[in-house]
Amino acid sequence: MRIGLISDTHGLLRPEALAALAGCDHIIHAGDIGSRSGKSNGVLEALAALAPLTVVRGNNDRADWAHAIPYTADLEFAGVRIHVLHILGELAVDPRAAGVRVVVSGHSHKPCLETRDGILYVNPGSAGPRRFKLPVTVARLNVAAGRAAAELITLLE
Repeated sequence: MRIGLISDTHGLLRPEALAALAGCDHIIHAGDIGSRSGKSNGVLEALAALAPLTVVRGNNDRADWAHAIPYTADLEFAGVRIHVLHILGELAVDPRAAGVRVVVSGHSHKPCLETRDGILYVNPGSAGPRRFKLPVTVARLNVAAGRAAAELITLLE
């Protein structure tokens, strides 16, 4: 199963991001969906047209449309438990004790794949407006038979 990971769109969903996520079986948006104007600008609708969508709320998602979006989500695909939140520093569960194999976060705009204590931590980076000199990225998570592997996809250097 292939899961698309995206974060920090801030109201901008690039065609390159949609192309990179096309064909995924599920998509996870790790927060900061909308723009400074307080609108989602169709980001969630466009992603949901590609595949079933799970979304968490980011620290900038404060407008009325975001109130129903949870701050965390827990999912399981092919025997792999996934915990999603926006700010990794606010992780309030012990992933190992909870049986979580993958933690997906956003917020920093820095793409990162790291395994610590047997847990895969994935930050797909930012797919929205470029921040500083960071690349514009998304990620894909492949899960099968209780195992997970992730890859970062650079959309713009």
